[in-house]
Amino acid sequence: MTKYDYRLSNKLDTDLQKLRCRVNYHALRFTDPIQELGERLIQRMRKKGRYFIALHLRFEPDMLAFSGCYYGGGEKERKELAAIRRRWRTLHIRDPEKGRRQGRCPLTPEEVGLMLRALRYRSDVPIYVASGEIYGGEDTLAPLKALFPNFHTKETLSGDEELSPFLKFSSRMAAIDFIVCDESDAFVANNIGNMAKILAGRRRYFGHKRTIRPNAKQLYPLFMKRGNMSWDAFSAQMRIIQKGYMGDPMEITSGRGEFHANPAACICIKTSGNTVAKSIYRSNKEPANDTGIRKAVVGPPYPVYTDEEADGSDTEDDQDTTARGEMIDAEPDDDSVVRQEDPELEEILSD
Repeated sequence: MTKYDYRLSNKLDTDLQKLRCRVNYHALRFTDPIQELGERLIQRMRKKGRYFIALHLRFEPDMLAFSGCYYGGGEKERKELAAIRRRWRTLHIRDPEKGRRQGRCPLTPEEVGLMLRALRYRSDVPIYVASGEIYGGEDTLAPLKALFPNFHTKETLSGDEELSPFLKFSSRMAAIDFIVCDESDAFVANNIGNMAKILAGRRRYFGHKRTIRPNAKQLYPLFMKRGNMSWDAFSAQMRIIQKGYMGDPMEITSGRGEFHANPAACICIKTSGNTVAKSIYRSNKEPANDTGIRKAVVGPPYPVYTDEEADGSDTEDDQDTTARGEMIDAEPDDDSVVRQEDPELEEILSD
C-alpha cells in the first residue's frame, strides 16, 4: 500500500499501543546476515573510540529533488534536481528559498558538522554516517570530514566480500545503517522520515539514548549570519536554538508527535505531584517487564564531548576528561530559554 505509514493512527487504546511496542521492539528481527554484519560494524566503531555519533545524513539526490530545496549549486544543480523531480508528477512547484526558511530542507553536511561542533562535540569523536549516494560526492562531504576527521561509513568499515551480498538491495543496506545508528551513543536525524522516527522511538523505549533533531527553521537564519559572528556567539546561539531538540528524556510531552517516534504509552513515568522521579535504566538487551512497558529515565546515559575552543586545540584537562569518559552537560545554563515547538516538516521519502 502506497504511503501506508501515513495512514496509521497515532491514538489507539493503550493495550493496542502496547501491542505495537511488542511488535516493533521485540517481535520484529533482521535476518541473521544483516544483524551479524551490523554488530561487526558496531564493534569496529567502538574500536575507533569509546563513544561514537551516528548521523543519518539524508543528502542523496532524490531526497533533495523531492524536497525542492536549493543549496547554491547554480544552474547545474537546478537542472540535475529538476530532472529527478520530474519522476513525481504530482509534486507542486516550490520556492526553494522559502523551503529553507520554513525548515523543510535537510541541513548540508557542513551545516550538520558546524552544529555538532557548536554543541561542543569534540573534533576527534568517531562519526558514523548512514547514507546512500551523497549529492556532490566527496566535494560535499569534505567540510564535514574536515570538522570530524574520524569519519566512517558501512563501506569504509567493511570489506568488499562482507558488503557485496547487500549492495543490490537498498532496504538491506538501510537495515545495516539502522543497526549501527541504534547502538550509537548519540544519533543525529537530519530529517524526520520513517527511519529517523522509528530509531527515535526505539531509543526512547530501550532506556533512552540521545537523539538530536536539528531545529532547521531556527537554524537557517543563524547559518546565514555565521560570517558576521564570532565562534563563541555562534556556538552560544546554537545551544539556545537546539534547546528542546537534544533528545532529553522528558523533552516531548506524552501524546505529542507520532507514536513511532514517541511511544509514550509503553514507557512508565513515576510521578510525585509535578515532579518526575528517576527510574532504573534498562539496556536494550534486557527483556521488558510483564506489562510490556519500559521505564523512562531522567538521567541521560550518554557522553557529551567538549572542546574549550572550536579549533580543536584541547587542553590537558579536556584530554583527561575524554580518557575518563565523563559525561558533561553541553547545554546552556540558561533555564529561562523557552522551549520551541517542533518545525512542521512535511513527510518526504519513506526512509
